[in-house]
Amino acid sequence: MTTFPITEEYIELCKLLKAADLCGSGGEAKFVIADGYVTVNGVVETRKRYKTRPEDVVEFENKTVKVVKQSS
Repeated sequence: MTTFPITEEYIELCKLLKAADLCGSGGEAKFVIADGYVTVNGVVETRKRYKTRPEDVVEFENKTVKVVKQSS
């Protein structure tokens, strides 16, 4: 499991997948989310702009990313 630090309150799911290199582009991220291939905290998430927050665990293609709050 890798971690992805954020400084804001949340990051949208499609942006997280692209930023964490789980998808090659934002467009690809939107498709895989809409098609039900992504889980957040073990539950399939189909909302592209779902607000992932610190402590959320995102899984896609056997890769896991935990969102963490970056210290200021």
